[in-house]
Amino acid sequence: MEPAFLYGGYPAKDLRHKFLMAQESDAQELTAQALPDGFSIIPLPGHALDMVGFRTPEGTVYLADCLSSRETLDKYGIVFLYDVAAYLETLSMVKGLSANLFVPAHAPASEDIGDLAQYNIDKVLEIGERIEDICGEPLCFEQILGRLFSLYGLTMNFEQYVLVGSTVRSYLAWLKDEGRIRAEFSDNMLLWRR
Repeated sequence: MEPAFLYGGYPAKDLRHKFLMAQESDAQELTAQALPDGFSIIPLPGHALDMVGFRTPEGTVYLADCLSSRETLDKYGIVFLYDVAAYLETLSMVKGLSANLFVPAHAPASEDIGDLAQYNIDKVLEIGERIEDICGEPLCFEQILGRLFSLYGLTMNFEQYVLVGSTVRSYLAWLKDEGRIRAEFSDNMLLWRR
């Protein structure tokens, strides 16, 4: 499902490999009732569908993939997001959480997560502004994506095309919903403009 979701249709063979396709498993839904006593689920929407974190009775908060390290953000510039608005809400909520220890999947464990959450927020807003600036003239998705790859020094291949491309589509939807850009059809092409 992941390669089809990212690509938006049946994926080419280049996308049907172990990096994007999980092996079959006997996974079951993890509900609050299935957790050990004292554990609680923390909804963390935005980065991925229905992502959650967990709080232990001792006050440790596991944040799954909801934050990226400064190094990851500085190196790659654009990280995968599904729902930009929900992600910003999640980051604001995480920034205000208190815990004895925070354990994000892609950053070191820390007693204070506020600065890293704000850094992630700032990066999301920066990318939104860059896309908005790119859309100063009417452009199709492929042109916007190409310009972002150039701005962030990314190298295009099938995996990056679907991961970053899916994220850019999410940004375009968010910017449109916020009234910052609009979509228009011209010569049978969907164009985005500020």
